[in-house]
Amino acid sequence: MQRIGFMLKVKSDKLAEYKAQHQAVWPEMLDALRRTGWHNYSLFMAGDGLLFGYFETPESFQAALAGMAQEDVNARWQEFMAPYFEQLGGLHADESMVQLEQVFYLA
Repeated sequence: MQRIGFMLKVKSDKLAEYKAQHQAVWPEMLDALRRTGWHNYSLFMAGDGLLFGYFETPESFQAALAGMAQEDVNARWQEFMAPYFEQLGGLHADESMVQLEQVFYLA
C-alpha cells in the first residue's frame, strides 16, 4: 500500500463553502474513489486555505489519478470544485496536486 500526501490551495474567500461541500460529497464520487483504490482519504486545511490531502492506494499516485480520470463523475466533480482553488492555471485540482515526499513513517 502506498501512502500519498499532496497539497493544494483553497481561495481564502471560499474556505467555509469548501468545507460545506465536503460534508456532502456526492455518493457516486465516493463510490468512484473507493473503486479506483483511494483508501483512508483525508483532507486537512489550515486557516489560510493550505490544503493537505492524504490517502493510501495499492498502486501509485499516478495510477490512482488515472483511475479517477476514467470516471465520469470525477470530471463533473472537478468542474464543480474548480472555483474553490487558487493557482490551477486552467487545470482541475486533480491535475494540479503537488505530491509530497514521505520522509518519515511510524508503523
